[in-house]
Amino acid sequence: MQEGILNSMERSLRLLSVLGIAVCLSGQAFASQASPERQAEVARRGTQVMPFALSQTTHIFERTPDGGVQKVVLKDGADPAQLRLVRQHLQDIGDQFAKGDFSGPETIHGHDMPGLEALRQARPGEMSVKYADIQNGAQLQFIASRPELIHALHAWIGAQLGDHGKDAVEGHSAHHHSMH
Repeated sequence: MQEGILNSMERSLRLLSVLGIAVCLSGQAFASQASPERQAEVARRGTQVMPFALSQTTHIFERTPDGGVQKVVLKDGADPAQLRLVRQHLQDIGDQFAKGDFSGPETIHGHDMPGLEALRQARPGEMSVKYADIQNGAQLQFIASRPELIHALHAWIGAQLGDHGKDAVEGHSAHHHSMH
């Protein structure tokens, strides 16, 4: 009887390993590049929401096992005015997201932005948003409690990466550890 239980556990562990690899690989599919026309339109709309110069910043998005991280850093860290604008914007956006208000990304990326509807439907306490100053910028950390919300955050991150083109990069630590 114990042998049957051990065999069942081994099969379950193998299945979980395969599923884990599939999830990691599927994350790459979320980041398909938008057309140059779409990226230009997103950059134009971004000026309505982001008070800083998009061309002077890089957006770094990381998928984590429990959600994700968005960083905005200055390409030239010596501009204190741009740094203040980046930090204030991310604080404001973080406060809005924590209240379920995703109108900023919707204005820039459209109502049908991947992951956005599920994030809007999150109940209080199912997702937290934490702001932090970082060197030459700021970051938001998103932590979700349900797999559906984690998937929505990963889709949202992929849409950001695709739509922002050269102004956004994918962080690599997301595949190695959680950001707790």
